[in-house]
Amino acid sequence: MPTGKASKGYTILKIRLTPRSDRNAIERYEEGKLYARVTASPVKGEANRALLLLLAEALEVPKSHMELIAGTTAREKVVRIEGIEAAELYEKLQRCLKSETD
Repeated sequence: MPTGKASKGYTILKIRLTPRSDRNAIERYEEGKLYARVTASPVKGEANRALLLLLAEALEVPKSHMELIAGTTAREKVVRIEGIEAAELYEKLQRCLKSETD
């Protein structure tokens, strides 16, 4: 399950991002980390912006509620998502991953 901090109303999500992929997709969630791919290049923050857009669409959360708090130049990223708690985020991830395999 995604990491929930002590404060209510947000969740911290660890992500392993693969830029320059052939598609935008959330691949899997295992061992506390979400694995995602984006077609964007990691130049000038393009891959980070693509990741936040992908998450916003997949999790049905406004992009403005997301903040990249670590890993701006690394593949390992940490995103803070406002307005959603860990249990709800986990449910949305499961639905998203199920629809990717269907």
